[in-house]
Amino acid sequence: KLPTMKMLLSLIALLSAALLSNAAPPTCYSRVLSLSKEITESFKELQTSKAVDSCVESLPRLYLDIHNYCVLAKLRDFVAYPRCERVLEVSELKEKARSLYTIMISYCRRDLVFLTDDCNALENPVLPPIEPS
Repeated sequence: KLPTMKMLLSLIALLSAALLSNAAPPTCYSRVLSLSKEITESFKELQTSKAVDSCVESLPRLYLDIHNYCVLAKLRDFVAYPRCERVLEVSELKEKARSLYTIMISYCRRDLVFLTDDCNALENPVLPPIEPS
């Protein structure tokens, strides 16, 4: 009975270690990447939402690539855009954009690597083709 108990405890210890290794805190890079994707998706949803004010159509395009240095100017411009203050979804999106900007320029400044400074790529992104299902 004793060897079975040791084996069971070893298995529990192994599974616990595996769970803890997956629960590592996010890195600056992973946080910036996930927040930029969240903002881009929220912006897409906002554009397609029927319940939103017409001012949303006039918002600057918000495609974010955190590897492009121009993303910092893009975030600043979006947050400073003077219209749509009364639309709750836009205010929430601006707050997320402000948070991403702050994280990028202060907390993660040394951890990020910009691979390009092609501002036009943020205005007219080349998106990967959609795979047929």
